[in-house]
Amino acid sequence: MNPISNIWRHPRTSAAGLLIAVITIAGTITQQGITLGAAGNGTLVSVIAAVASALLGLLARDPEPSTSTAGSTAKLGAWALISLLLPLPFLDGCSGATVAQDIVNWTPALQSAVATVDSTASLLAPADAPIFTAATVGFDAASNLLVAQAKAYLANPSASVLAQMQNQVVVFQQQVNSSLLQVAGIKNSASQQHALAGIQGVATIVTAMLGLIQSISGKTAVEKMAAASAIKQSQVLNLMDASGAARIVAAHYGESTGFALVEIALSERAESQAGF
Repeated sequence: MNPISNIWRHPRTSAAGLLIAVITIAGTITQQGITLGAAGNGTLVSVIAAVASALLGLLARDPEPSTSTAGSTAKLGAWALISLLLPLPFLDGCSGATVAQDIVNWTPALQSAVATVDSTASLLAPADAPIFTAATVGFDAASNLLVAQAKAYLANPSASVLAQMQNQVVVFQQQVNSSLLQVAGIKNSASQQHALAGIQGVATIVTAMLGLIQSISGKTAVEKMAAASAIKQSQVLNLMDASGAARIVAAHYGESTGFALVEIALSERAESQAGF
Protein backbone atom coordinates (compact mmCIF):
# COMPACT_ATOMS: atom_id res chain seq x y z
CA MET A 1 0.00 0.00 0.00
CA ASN A 2 1.37 3.41 -0.95
CA PRO A 3 2.03 5.24 2.36
CA ILE A 4 0.63 8.50 0.98
CA SER A 5 -2.63 6.81 0.01
CA ASN A 6 -2.61 5.28 3.50
CA ILE A 7 -2.61 8.83 4.94
CA TRP A 8 -5.66 9.80 2.93
CA ARG A 9 -7.50 6.52 3.61
CA HIS A 10 -7.35 7.22 7.37
CA PRO A 11 -7.86 11.00 7.60
CA ARG A 12 -9.62 10.91 10.99
CA THR A 13 -7.88 8.15 12.92
CA SER A 14 -4.27 8.02 11.77
CA ALA A 15 -1.40 10.07 13.19
CA ALA A 16 -0.77 11.49 9.75
CA GLY A 17 -4.43 12.41 9.40
CA LEU A 18 -4.28 14.29 12.69
CA LEU A 19 -1.09 15.98 11.54
CA ILE A 20 -2.87 17.16 8.40
CA ALA A 21 -5.66 18.60 10.52
CA VAL A 22 -3.26 20.43 12.85
CA ILE A 23 -1.23 21.86 9.97
CA THR A 24 -4.37 22.92 8.13
CA ILE A 25 -5.59 24.82 11.19
CA ALA A 26 -2.20 26.49 11.58
CA GLY A 27 -2.13 27.39 7.91
CA THR A 28 -5.59 28.93 8.14
CA ILE A 29 -4.60 30.97 11.19
CA THR A 30 -1.50 32.41 9.58
CA GLN A 31 -3.04 32.94 6.14
CA GLN A 32 -5.91 34.91 7.71
CA GLY A 33 -3.48 37.18 9.53
CA ILE A 34 -4.48 35.97 13.00
CA THR A 35 -1.61 36.38 15.46
CA LEU A 36 -0.85 35.00 18.90
CA GLY A 37 -0.39 38.42 20.50
CA ALA A 38 2.76 38.79 22.53
CA ALA A 39 3.68 35.16 21.90
CA GLY A 40 4.03 35.81 18.18
CA ASN A 41 3.71 33.58 15.15
CA GLY A 42 7.10 32.06 15.93
CA THR A 43 5.42 30.36 18.88
CA LEU A 44 2.82 28.93 16.53
CA VAL A 45 5.51 27.37 14.37
CA SER A 46 7.25 26.01 17.48
CA VAL A 47 4.02 24.43 18.68
CA ILE A 48 3.26 22.93 15.28
CA ALA A 49 6.81 21.64 15.01
CA ALA A 50 6.56 19.94 18.39
CA VAL A 51 3.18 18.41 17.61
CA ALA A 52 4.34 17.36 14.15
CA SER A 53 7.47 15.71 15.54
CA ALA A 54 5.40 13.72 18.02
CA LEU A 55 2.82 12.72 15.44
CA LEU A 56 5.42 11.68 12.90
CA GLY A 57 6.79 9.37 15.53
CA LEU A 58 3.41 7.65 15.55
CA LEU A 59 3.34 7.02 11.80
CA ALA A 60 4.89 3.63 12.35
CA ARG A 61 1.77 2.68 14.32
CA ASP A 62 -0.61 3.74 11.57
CA PRO A 63 -2.79 1.09 9.92
CA GLU A 64 -1.01 -1.09 7.40
CA PRO A 65 2.56 -0.50 8.60
CA SER A 66 5.05 -0.06 5.79
CA THR A 67 8.72 -0.71 5.21
CA SER A 68 11.31 1.75 6.54
CA THR A 69 11.74 3.24 3.07
CA ALA A 70 8.01 3.74 2.59
CA GLY A 71 7.71 5.07 6.14
CA SER A 72 10.36 7.65 5.34
CA THR A 73 8.38 8.64 2.26
CA ALA A 74 5.29 9.13 4.43
CA LYS A 75 7.22 11.36 6.81
CA LEU A 76 8.56 13.46 3.95
CA GLY A 77 5.06 13.71 2.52
CA ALA A 78 3.81 15.03 5.84
CA TRP A 79 6.55 17.63 6.01
CA ALA A 80 5.76 18.61 2.42
CA LEU A 81 2.26 19.51 3.62
CA ILE A 82 3.82 21.89 6.11
CA SER A 83 5.72 23.63 3.32
CA LEU A 84 2.46 24.14 1.43
CA LEU A 85 0.40 25.46 4.32
CA LEU A 86 2.65 27.64 6.47
CA PRO A 87 4.51 30.88 5.73
CA LEU A 88 8.09 31.57 6.78
CA PRO A 89 7.80 33.48 10.06
CA PHE A 90 11.01 32.25 11.68
CA LEU A 91 13.11 34.35 9.30
CA ASP A 92 10.93 37.48 9.48
CA GLY A 93 12.53 40.50 11.04
CA CYS A 94 16.13 39.25 10.86
CA SER A 95 18.62 42.10 10.70
CA GLY A 96 21.39 42.20 8.14
CA ALA A 97 24.00 41.89 10.87
CA THR A 98 22.24 38.84 12.35
CA VAL A 99 22.13 37.14 8.96
CA ALA A 100 25.75 37.97 8.20
CA GLN A 101 26.78 36.59 11.60
CA ASP A 102 24.80 33.41 10.96
CA ILE A 103 26.56 32.98 7.63
CA VAL A 104 29.90 33.45 9.37
CA ASN A 105 28.80 30.94 12.00
CA TRP A 106 28.21 28.43 9.20
CA THR A 107 31.88 28.77 8.18
CA PRO A 108 33.28 25.74 10.08
CA ALA A 109 30.52 23.46 8.76
CA LEU A 110 30.94 24.80 5.23
CA GLN A 111 34.70 24.37 5.30
CA SER A 112 34.25 20.83 6.59
CA ALA A 113 31.71 20.08 3.86
CA VAL A 114 34.01 21.46 1.16
CA ALA A 115 36.88 19.40 2.58
CA THR A 116 34.64 16.34 2.30
CA VAL A 117 34.04 17.19 -1.34
CA ASP A 118 37.79 17.53 -1.91
CA SER A 119 38.40 14.05 -0.52
CA THR A 120 35.45 12.32 -2.19
CA ALA A 121 37.12 11.83 -5.57
CA SER A 122 39.38 9.19 -4.04
CA LEU A 123 36.30 7.06 -3.27
CA LEU A 124 35.08 6.96 -6.85
CA ALA A 125 35.88 4.62 -9.70
CA PRO A 126 38.89 5.87 -11.73
CA ALA A 127 36.69 6.79 -14.70
CA ASP A 128 34.29 8.78 -12.50
CA ALA A 129 36.73 10.77 -10.37
CA PRO A 130 37.57 13.32 -13.12
CA ILE A 131 33.85 13.99 -13.66
CA PHE A 132 33.37 14.71 -9.98
CA THR A 133 36.48 16.87 -9.72
CA ALA A 134 35.47 18.97 -12.72
CA ALA A 135 31.94 19.40 -11.34
CA THR A 136 33.13 20.66 -7.93
CA VAL A 137 36.33 22.50 -8.81
CA GLY A 138 35.02 25.94 -7.84
CA PHE A 139 33.67 25.11 -4.38
CA ASP A 140 36.70 26.25 -2.37
CA ALA A 141 36.92 29.67 -4.01
CA ALA A 142 33.16 30.24 -3.94
CA SER A 143 32.82 29.37 -0.26
CA ASN A 144 35.80 31.50 0.76
CA LEU A 145 34.46 34.51 -1.14
CA LEU A 146 30.95 34.26 0.36
CA VAL A 147 32.30 34.00 3.91
CA ALA A 148 34.66 36.93 3.30
CA GLN A 149 31.73 39.03 2.06
CA ALA A 150 29.65 38.13 5.12
CA LYS A 151 32.51 39.22 7.40
CA ALA A 152 32.84 42.44 5.40
CA TYR A 153 29.10 43.07 5.83
CA LEU A 154 29.39 42.58 9.59
CA ALA A 155 32.08 45.25 9.65
CA ASN A 156 30.29 47.55 7.20
CA PRO A 157 26.59 46.70 6.65
CA SER A 158 26.24 48.66 3.43
CA ALA A 159 23.95 48.13 0.45
CA SER A 160 26.94 47.52 -1.82
CA VAL A 161 28.31 44.68 0.29
CA LEU A 162 24.82 43.18 0.60
CA ALA A 163 24.55 43.26 -3.19
CA GLN A 164 27.84 41.36 -3.39
CA MET A 165 26.50 38.70 -1.04
CA GLN A 166 23.28 38.44 -3.03
CA ASN A 167 25.24 37.86 -6.21
CA GLN A 168 27.75 35.45 -4.71
CA VAL A 169 25.26 33.21 -2.94
CA VAL A 170 23.41 32.71 -6.24
CA VAL A 171 26.67 32.01 -8.07
CA PHE A 172 27.59 29.43 -5.44
CA GLN A 173 24.10 27.92 -5.43
CA GLN A 174 24.24 27.52 -9.20
CA GLN A 175 27.64 25.86 -8.99
CA VAL A 176 26.28 23.38 -6.47
CA ASN A 177 23.08 22.72 -8.43
CA SER A 178 25.10 22.17 -11.59
CA SER A 179 27.44 19.77 -9.81
CA LEU A 180 24.50 17.73 -8.49
CA LEU A 181 23.10 17.35 -12.00
CA GLN A 182 26.50 16.43 -13.42
CA VAL A 183 27.35 13.74 -10.87
CA ALA A 184 23.82 12.34 -11.11
CA GLY A 185 24.82 11.31 -14.62
CA ILE A 186 27.57 9.00 -13.33
CA LYS A 187 26.60 5.47 -14.35
CA ASN A 188 28.47 3.55 -11.67
CA SER A 189 25.91 3.40 -8.85
CA ALA A 190 28.47 3.25 -6.04
CA SER A 191 30.37 6.22 -7.46
CA GLN A 192 27.15 8.16 -7.95
CA GLN A 193 26.08 7.60 -4.34
CA HIS A 194 29.47 8.70 -3.01
CA ALA A 195 29.45 11.75 -5.28
CA LEU A 196 25.97 12.89 -4.28
CA ALA A 197 26.69 12.28 -0.59
CA GLY A 198 29.88 14.31 -0.89
CA ILE A 199 28.04 17.34 -2.25
CA GLN A 200 25.10 17.01 0.16
CA GLY A 201 26.64 19.04 2.96
CA VAL A 202 27.68 21.94 0.74
CA ALA A 203 24.27 21.99 -0.93
CA THR A 204 22.46 22.11 2.42
CA ILE A 205 24.58 24.95 3.78
CA VAL A 206 24.42 27.02 0.60
CA THR A 207 20.63 26.64 0.59
CA ALA A 208 20.53 27.83 4.21
CA MET A 209 22.68 30.83 3.31
CA LEU A 210 20.46 31.63 0.34
CA GLY A 211 17.41 31.64 2.59
CA LEU A 212 19.15 33.89 5.11
CA ILE A 213 20.23 36.43 2.51
CA GLN A 214 16.82 36.29 0.85
CA SER A 215 15.21 37.18 4.18
CA ILE A 216 16.96 40.60 4.30
CA SER A 217 16.74 41.38 0.58
CA GLY A 218 14.18 43.65 -1.02
CA LYS A 219 11.67 42.42 -3.60
CA THR A 220 13.63 43.77 -6.57
CA ALA A 221 16.87 42.22 -5.35
CA VAL A 222 15.22 38.84 -4.78
CA GLU A 223 13.70 38.94 -8.26
CA LYS A 224 17.15 39.66 -9.69
CA MET A 225 18.67 36.80 -7.70
CA ALA A 226 15.93 34.41 -8.84
CA ALA A 227 16.35 35.46 -12.46
CA ALA A 228 20.04 34.56 -12.23
CA SER A 229 19.15 31.08 -10.92
CA ALA A 230 18.98 29.15 -14.17
CA ILE A 231 18.98 25.75 -12.43
CA LYS A 232 15.95 25.75 -10.14
CA GLN A 233 15.82 23.88 -6.84
CA SER A 234 12.99 21.73 -8.20
CA GLN A 235 15.52 20.21 -10.60
CA VAL A 236 17.82 18.98 -7.83
CA LEU A 237 15.61 18.33 -4.80
CA ASN A 238 15.23 14.68 -5.74
CA LEU A 239 19.02 14.36 -5.55
CA MET A 240 19.13 15.60 -1.96
CA ASP A 241 18.83 13.51 1.21
CA ALA A 242 16.25 15.33 3.34
CA SER A 243 17.15 13.51 6.54
CA GLY A 244 20.84 14.24 6.03
CA ALA A 245 20.10 17.91 5.42
CA ALA A 246 17.98 18.03 8.58
CA ARG A 247 20.81 16.58 10.65
CA ILE A 248 23.17 19.30 9.40
CA VAL A 249 20.72 22.11 10.16
CA ALA A 250 19.78 20.61 13.53
CA ALA A 251 23.42 20.35 14.57
CA HIS A 252 24.10 23.96 13.57
CA TYR A 253 21.15 25.46 15.44
CA GLY A 254 21.09 23.00 18.34
CA GLU A 255 17.54 21.83 17.63
CA SER A 256 15.69 18.62 16.88
CA THR A 257 15.82 17.10 13.41
CA GLY A 258 12.02 17.32 13.33
CA PHE A 259 12.08 21.07 13.74
CA ALA A 260 14.96 21.30 11.24
CA LEU A 261 12.77 19.49 8.71
CA VAL A 262 10.10 22.14 9.25
CA GLU A 263 12.61 24.92 8.69
CA ILE A 264 13.96 23.27 5.54
CA ALA A 265 10.48 22.72 4.13
CA LEU A 266 9.47 26.30 4.83
CA SER A 267 12.70 27.63 3.35
CA GLU A 268 12.28 25.53 0.22
CA ARG A 269 8.72 26.80 -0.13
CA ALA A 270 9.81 30.44 0.19
CA GLU A 271 12.62 30.00 -2.32
CA SER A 272 10.37 28.20 -4.78
CA GLN A 273 7.75 30.94 -4.53
CA ALA A 274 10.49 33.52 -5.10
CA GLY A 275 11.52 31.77 -8.32
CA PHE A 276 14.64 29.89 -7.20
